[in-house]
Amino acid sequence: MTDEELVARITQLVEEEHRLEGSRIGEGLSDGDARRLRDLEVALDQTWDLLRQRRARRAAGMDPDGAEARDPRTVEGYRQ
Repeated sequence: MTDEELVARITQLVEEEHRLEGSRIGEGLSDGDARRLRDLEVALDQTWDLLRQRRARRAAGMDPDGAEARDPRTVEGYRQ
């Protein structure tokens, strides 16, 4: 994926996340919606991580296409 495609994917994921969160204001999420929200959060973390890797590789004079998506356990284990 190109940087532009990654940014578009991030935008789509964020929009879905906001729709899901907004659809149940005051009611709470169903189990299925809560799982989907968690999946969206992980997908966002993975996509942001991949975009950051590409930018870092480019800044270091390396091929950004060498960046690879990391597994959820890795990206979810990063310290904030």
